[in-house]
Amino acid sequence: MSNPFSLEGRTAVVTGANTGIGQAVAVALAGAGAKIAAVGRSTMNETMERINDESRFHAIHADLSVTTNLAPVIDEAVEWGGGVDILVNNAGIIRRNAALDFTEDDWDAVLDTNLKSVFFLSQAAARHMKARGGGRIVNIASLLSFQGGIRIASYTASKSGLAGLTRLLACEWAPLGINVNAVAPGYVVTNNTEALRNDPVRYNAILDRIPAGHWAKPEDIAGAVVYLASDAASYVHGVVLPVDGGWLAR
Repeated sequence: MSNPFSLEGRTAVVTGANTGIGQAVAVALAGAGAKIAAVGRSTMNETMERINDESRFHAIHADLSVTTNLAPVIDEAVEWGGGVDILVNNAGIIRRNAALDFTEDDWDAVLDTNLKSVFFLSQAAARHMKARGGGRIVNIASLLSFQGGIRIASYTASKSGLAGLTRLLACEWAPLGINVNAVAPGYVVTNNTEALRNDPVRYNAILDRIPAGHWAKPEDIAGAVVYLASDAASYVHGVVLPVDGGWLAR
């Protein structure tokens, strides 16, 4: 019996793969058999070393906040890998400030990277996937796709929008054989959460609410992405899957 979780023979594009969740996802997808086109502005050397197979790894350096850079990312991945079967939209930024003081620049920077670029990169990938008969798109959403949060107005707006976009694209692209889903991580030890972890009051308040009793590691998120990228999830469309240690259940 074939393994429905195997990604052998498939090429995955992973954005923001240089560190954190993106790196863990790239390593996990490679462990399931996929070739990895890793996209970001920073060096991906550490990710390549963790995958430990240069023949199945290709770094694409691009600023994803600039829409003209997005279609060429997919084109380069197709040229290298012979096609794109999986897109993981992980790249994202966060800006923190009180809503009364939030600036337009901080609003636009986050929305451009976290939402606008996701749509147009997905569009470019889906045009290719349609011609190939299907594919998988997995967006990295957030608990802030469900909740409001504090001092992160543009991030909350972007991740709430990403949940809606995931459902919209699932409705439109399921007939094309393209599964569009999202994973919503809980509180994860990454660069984006460093400010929270350095605030003992906020850190302990968050920790006290997590039934699992600890913050997630990036690797804790990767398995859900592998599942949604695989044939095991072939009938799963439009899901925003929390991986949060039980946070939303509390």
